[in-house]
Amino acid sequence: MREGIASACQRWLLRGGNYFSGEYSMGKQPRRNGLTSLFLLFLSSAVFSQTAEEQKGLQLITPEVIRSHLGFLSDDLLEGRGPATRGDRLTQLYIATVFASLGLEPGSSDGTYFQKVPIVGMKADPSTVLRARKGVKEERYKFYEDFVAFSGSKEPTISVADAEMVFVGYGIVAPEQKWDDFKDSDVKGKILLVMNNDPATDDPKFFGGKGRTYYGRWTYKYEIAAKKGAAGALIIHTTESAGYPWKVVQSSWSAERFSLADSPDPQVRLQGWVTEEVARGLAALAGKDLDELRKSAESRKFKPVPLGVTLSLTISSSIRSLETANVLGLLRGSDPEKRDEAIVYTAHHDHFGIGKPVRGDSIYNGALDNASGTSLLLAAAKGFAEGTARPRRSILFAAVAAEEQGLLGSQYYVAHPTFPHGKIIANVNIDGANLLGPARDIQMIGKGRSTIDLTIDAIAKEMGIVVVADQSPEQGYFYRSDQFNFAKAGIPSAYFHSGIDIIGKPEGWGKKERDRFIAEDYHQPSDEIKPTWDFRGASQQAQFLFLLGYRLANADKTPEWKAGDEFEAARKQSLWGQ
Repeated sequence: MREGIASACQRWLLRGGNYFSGEYSMGKQPRRNGLTSLFLLFLSSAVFSQTAEEQKGLQLITPEVIRSHLGFLSDDLLEGRGPATRGDRLTQLYIATVFASLGLEPGSSDGTYFQKVPIVGMKADPSTVLRARKGVKEERYKFYEDFVAFSGSKEPTISVADAEMVFVGYGIVAPEQKWDDFKDSDVKGKILLVMNNDPATDDPKFFGGKGRTYYGRWTYKYEIAAKKGAAGALIIHTTESAGYPWKVVQSSWSAERFSLADSPDPQVRLQGWVTEEVARGLAALAGKDLDELRKSAESRKFKPVPLGVTLSLTISSSIRSLETANVLGLLRGSDPEKRDEAIVYTAHHDHFGIGKPVRGDSIYNGALDNASGTSLLLAAAKGFAEGTARPRRSILFAAVAAEEQGLLGSQYYVAHPTFPHGKIIANVNIDGANLLGPARDIQMIGKGRSTIDLTIDAIAKEMGIVVVADQSPEQGYFYRSDQFNFAKAGIPSAYFHSGIDIIGKPEGWGKKERDRFIAEDYHQPSDEIKPTWDFRGASQQAQFLFLLGYRLANADKTPEWKAGDEFEAARKQSLWGQ
């Protein structure tokens, strides 16, 4: 009987019942009549099989709560929440104040809400010129327009003089794939010209098929260059391989860049990107065709190609020792035997601050990315703190810093955790909210990797929505947000993108809006709060994530990575070491 009622209710919703077809933008409230309100009350008990305690929490996670947080966090007053700025400090204080008002305990080991994160800021001289030479021929390239580059060694000045350039394909060494782009070539002291992404095929066992593995991330390219002793690495940008246009590289990489002050990882001295047009020019200067070079790199037989071109540049950088912070709020678990275990919610609170003006606007507000995710975290915290009996395990709400600079805040937390890795049962990461409206689906990045899927699928069925896999696997989103640092430590992680099958909108509308955001607003000053945003979709998403954390915190069985997953071994190691 219950299943039949649920199906009928879902059909009503999909036809666009009153509640889901009304406007809910910044200036309008949803139109509800008495019948609709009565139906919603019936719906909560008939379709959703939540406990009474869960329903208390769900009722507190409203569009208004999320909208109020997002409105403040994305305001010009916070000046784009750049790391170690006044706006950053205001952001931290706001989040800590909300945590305190909810009665959450300070979560940092020093008894405060703030886990201090020491960082180093470096800003490259924008007048830097890259010179490429072969024989008597020389080409000059302009910083920002043609390339961006910075020092990976925290030195005020780095110089590269007539360093040989070598095309290394994807620059990947993956023994398990029988793939080595370097073979026995000695690239010490040389500049690597490297392709973004990794090889793509229809075979899901080969570099994730059409998806992207960590080998395709820009961070890996610099890491392998350092291990090989190269003087530098320049990544060829294309919109297709990066998933975003060149202007995103410009805004993200030409401003002040940050790194952890105590990062133990080796860094290649010169790190940078070049446009595809510049890469074509460099290949032509060498008497090569870029497309032919890239085609040759699709084979295991590929060997590095010395280009006979030398590169020279000097980068002078201003360097500052700074401090930002992760903001940690703790809801202590109720079970004496389980309270030393935790579910960790993360959302990054930073963005790019004040930068190069675009159409007269220099504040990179980061409303969707990620004031919205932080707002969802705060809304979920309210549901836990004020609406439910405390779950058996503890819940840590971590608004982490400097994600846009390379996942630095979460990297620091994982290196200095407040719970041992083996005691962190799962990480639920929030990077962006659904502001398009209530959806029939939700997108899980990393679906199929762990047994968290079992809990997720059960919740989705109750809520009448469908969990779909990553709709853009070629972009490698699992490796691009804070859950990646937890996964590397072996902690099962769940990360979601908003649904795109939006109730009351034509088929394909959600995808078009997502693509429009990436093309126009992503990492731009135009990522500001919009009067057309529908916060009901955000509350739907936050309720979903609330239920996920609540049930994981109360479950008898803890989640695990699936057998053979790349993070399975790290989990076993963390459990052995606890």
